[in-house]
Amino acid sequence: MIINYLSRAVLGVAAPVILDEQSITSEQYGWITGAFQIGVMFQPLAGYILDGVGLRIGFGVFVATWSLITMAHAFASGWMGFAALRGILGLAEGSAQPAGQKLVAEWFPARERGVAGGIYNIGASFGAVFAPPLVAWAVMTQSWRLAFIVAGGIGVVWALIWYIWYRAPQQHPALSDVERDYILTGQEARLAALDAKPSILALIRRRDLWGIALPRMLADPVWGMLSFWMPLYLARERGFDLTQLALFAWLPFLAADLGCLFGPAVVAFLQRRNIDLIDARRWAFTLGAVMMTGMAFVGVVTNPYVAIGLLCLGGFAHQTLSVTVITMASDLFRRNEVATAAGMAGLAGNLGVLVFSLVLGQMVDDVGYEPFFILLGVLNLIGATILWTLVRKPA
Repeated sequence: MIINYLSRAVLGVAAPVILDEQSITSEQYGWITGAFQIGVMFQPLAGYILDGVGLRIGFGVFVATWSLITMAHAFASGWMGFAALRGILGLAEGSAQPAGQKLVAEWFPARERGVAGGIYNIGASFGAVFAPPLVAWAVMTQSWRLAFIVAGGIGVVWALIWYIWYRAPQQHPALSDVERDYILTGQEARLAALDAKPSILALIRRRDLWGIALPRMLADPVWGMLSFWMPLYLARERGFDLTQLALFAWLPFLAADLGCLFGPAVVAFLQRRNIDLIDARRWAFTLGAVMMTGMAFVGVVTNPYVAIGLLCLGGFAHQTLSVTVITMASDLFRRNEVATAAGMAGLAGNLGVLVFSLVLGQMVDDVGYEPFFILLGVLNLIGATILWTLVRKPA
């Protein structure tokens, strides 16, 4: 996940330099980021492949593919070239969340899944944390193109290590019988895998899927703003140069790391007080949605460092609620369905980012960023209402 989000975030951090060098407008940049979101929206296909061929081969191929595409960004020219590469990159990188959910579902008993999901989701924030210093180093050493080469090369090496080392719990030679039994007996019998392939039509008819997909559609635009638009916002609206971006643009993602741990901690706290797992996750999401209202004031405050603080609050709140709703796929769906279900929820999330990014790209030069920050501050309250309304607790 660190490598996945590092390769995603490089473009956003390098955007002020690339847009000036390539004469790319804000609207064209909106289409570049939108192309990535269109590609990521094929997450259900990635999840279906992972459920079919397994994580070892399937995820290894996906990581190697997105790493090579990341390296190809170094040779891109013009907004259409970047848009084409971003679309293909999104298609490959969309495998990360379904793979993470499938791994957590396979390797952890139910009571540990929330923390495990929170830890692997930290990778999303860490990847974005590393991007600003990487881009600053690349620009000072050679050019922004070097950052894409480094990020892609790391992924190629990791894919090889993954293929050599990874096995499912049932086949892993380093796993003792005691630990294997601990994992398997700690999982819900009702979620055991079936031999049949997952039915996408059957999943679509389940209200539980919509109950986690729609909140993700409303929540994920915050991450799109932080990853793709925040560096451009800080550079153009707050006057930050590349050095200041390297110093400050990673802070919201560090706060997001803490949110990845805070969400599961809230769930664990509530469970210790005899709150049902599903209800505990809904309360954690709701708490994150309330904290997210601070984002509404980012465009209003005059002090740029207060704006950074509010963006940090937004990153913390987003990962608090995001890791919570993402993990619910493994609480509600069978082991042979979880990657597909997570992919379908991810499609909804990335659709939200796509629409938000395209509208932002077309309107930001005319209306500014303020209306978009206000929108981000309230959308998750609607998502919390949906989560409480549609998701049913297992009998």
